[in-house]
Amino acid sequence: MTDSTHGLRIQSRSQALRAAVELLSSMRFAIALLTVICIASVIGTVFKQQEPVNNYVNQFGPFWAELFLALKLNAVYSAWWFLLILAFLVVSTSLCIARHTPKYLADLRNYKENIRVQNLQAFHHKAQADLEGETAEVAARRIGGMLVGGGWKVRLQQRQTPQGEGWMVAAKTGGAHKIGYIAAHSAIVLICLGGLLDGDLIVRAQMWLGGKTPYAGGGLISEVKPEHILSERNPTFRGNLLVAEGTQSSTAILAQSDGVLLQELPFAVELKKFIVEHYSTGMPKLFASEVVIHDKATGEQVPARIEVNHPFGYKGIEIYQSSFDDGGSLVKLRAVPMAAGVQPFDVQGTIGGQTRLTSDEAGQALTLEFTALRTINVENFGDDGTSSGADARKVDLRSSIDARLGAGNKTVSKKELRNVGPSISYKLRDAAGQAREFHNYMLPVDMGDGGSVFLLGVRETPAEPFRYLRVPVDDQGSMQGFVQLRAALNDPALRERAVRNYVGRAVDGTRKELAEQLTLSAQRALALYAGGRGEDGKWRGGFPAISDFMEANVPEGERERAGEVLVRILNGVLYELAQLARERAGLAPMEPGAQTQTFMTQAVFALSDAQIYPAPMAFELQDFKQVQASVFQVARAPGKNVVYLGCALLILGVFAMLYVRDRRIWVWLAPQGGRTHATMALSSNRKTFDGNREFAQLSQKLIGTPPPSSPPGASA
Repeated sequence: MTDSTHGLRIQSRSQALRAAVELLSSMRFAIALLTVICIASVIGTVFKQQEPVNNYVNQFGPFWAELFLALKLNAVYSAWWFLLILAFLVVSTSLCIARHTPKYLADLRNYKENIRVQNLQAFHHKAQADLEGETAEVAARRIGGMLVGGGWKVRLQQRQTPQGEGWMVAAKTGGAHKIGYIAAHSAIVLICLGGLLDGDLIVRAQMWLGGKTPYAGGGLISEVKPEHILSERNPTFRGNLLVAEGTQSSTAILAQSDGVLLQELPFAVELKKFIVEHYSTGMPKLFASEVVIHDKATGEQVPARIEVNHPFGYKGIEIYQSSFDDGGSLVKLRAVPMAAGVQPFDVQGTIGGQTRLTSDEAGQALTLEFTALRTINVENFGDDGTSSGADARKVDLRSSIDARLGAGNKTVSKKELRNVGPSISYKLRDAAGQAREFHNYMLPVDMGDGGSVFLLGVRETPAEPFRYLRVPVDDQGSMQGFVQLRAALNDPALRERAVRNYVGRAVDGTRKELAEQLTLSAQRALALYAGGRGEDGKWRGGFPAISDFMEANVPEGERERAGEVLVRILNGVLYELAQLARERAGLAPMEPGAQTQTFMTQAVFALSDAQIYPAPMAFELQDFKQVQASVFQVARAPGKNVVYLGCALLILGVFAMLYVRDRRIWVWLAPQGGRTHATMALSSNRKTFDGNREFAQLSQKLIGTPPPSSPPGASA
């Protein structure tokens, strides 16, 4: 918008004041501020905003997390330095507008008809011609009329010359180009003002000047002190409102770096019903809320439906559908013993709540925290794309090429998405406060050739992926068969009977020496597999214990053969142990077949893995009653309309600057030797490829110059 990068120069005795005003109103200062704002916006886009402090510590480490938080990079758009830069940009651009607007407005009214005739010869586009049969006045009025008909604004000026009366025709068009400069720069001011109004500035002003402080505790909203609560008359805010089905809320949460502020609303939002629809991938494609707005002042009840991208406005406050959460679903769990001495028991709770487990129930004092309930879990059971293409019978060239061409999201592997049903997430916290997170599926998952299994997941920290214990499904579709087998493995008497039954079936009774050797081997294998505490106090069992025993007692060359024999014996004894467990439970024996073989194969691995399961029990989801909750974003944004106006001005200004050319034409008509001599010149703020052609057409039309001999635009 400026002709130079210098700023406004004022008359003042203070050199510092003159330098400050000149710097603030200069183009170079405004461009520097815009560059810093762009860099800050990139940081705010890449760097996750308003996350808990622990997330930054886990991702970047304590040192960098502390540095980033000190620089307010976790809340860039509400940081004091970002708001200060916006304020300086508003001042700088406003001074720039104040310096140049009067000049541009005066230039819009000025036709520059007083230009000297000699100056017309200095223009790049100029032409001369003699007009026969027309006086200067007649020619001036004819040319002026033709320009007016072409959309030009014209002014005629009469001048006295030694040869007689001369006329100057001054015309202009494209004045909106200068309006574009003013509109674009005004748009920057409006957008920045809107950002300051709708930003965190007013809330922070109440914290600095009004004694408001963030609240870092917990408990009921009614117990929060007034210094943590913002008034309903707060002119601008943006916060979150969590409302469960069948309840209502009128207090929004404004997240701060060191706590939260509570924002009272002039109405309460009651959630009648939450609606969610999913894609085949399990991702939500629609979530909407049917709500009733309860006005506190009048008692009026206004029903409304709020969807994503379809907010509802009431009393100047916009209510957006932000996301959804669990609203306190009721769950019923059953404890599945994973260690000796633990008995099954039932427990009920609410998502988001917790319950205390006694030593009699869990073997130790634990706190069970109900963290999440998911009713839909979509997993991919398709080909993972790892199969080899070496078999020529399985190579389809056309399909292979098509799989690698086309859309960018196309992959070689095929997806088979399947909903595996509900799941429950919970934490078990010990007396020292250390917690592990668990994620268990309610229904068995079909693993193909591996049969159906229950998946019991566990992880030590949120940064780790879940590791799953695969518990096989028995003939009743439950995990009770595995639980019974696990309990039988911990019973020495049943283990002894299982060994006897196995030896009795495997060896002829007349071969006592072989039966004794097989009995000793089976007892040793089953005892190692069942596990026990070593001299160092650590528990050893399962396949790792058998492997350690073989490495210590069997020569390396014989380990493979001995391992195969030992595993075969172990499988046979465990099968007999499973039959005894069913007999003790009053169930019929398992029938030999593929289903029994699949169950025992999975059970052998699961029994080994279960010995390192880091909890004395796993909780199986028995029943639930889901309660949905909507997360609304409520915002009072008075600067929104200011920003919209600024965006409109910015669009108009940019288009005016890019596509409107400011052009002026002067035609000097003077009597000369009984005829009229015409001198014509054209100026434009931008050189274009068709500028020469346009001037040639105008000069030929207005003063009758001959057409150019060379193609238009050929000259420099």
